[in-house]
Amino acid sequence: MARATRVPYLVSGTNEYGSSNLGRGTATVALRLARKLLREGYMDVRVCTPRGRVLQSDEFDELKPLKEVDMAKGQQRGNREAKKPKKEKTKVIAAAPSRKEAAWQPDFGPAKKK
Repeated sequence: MARATRVPYLVSGTNEYGSSNLGRGTATVALRLARKLLREGYMDVRVCTPRGRVLQSDEFDELKPLKEVDMAKGQQRGNREAKKPKKEKTKVIAAAPSRKEAAWQPDFGPAKKK
């Protein structure tokens, strides 16, 4: 037995031979199908949304999303806040002499030779 897939948008329409109910996965595809049914002469074309709202043919513009982008899961952006860039550190070479200023050192006077 085939596994059932969930389709959030249901498009239905009636013509002279009967009615048809077709499920679609996205709002864009459901809207395209509903407009196709209207062009083919179907009457009483409706789209049912995932929240259960039934839209008549004059309300289809409400279903049109502002911007819908279908991307692969690996290309989707997360909603996490971007990390701050790390502070750049200067590289210290162990063989090079220290560049720090010399601290105060006591003066012992002139060195004596033997």
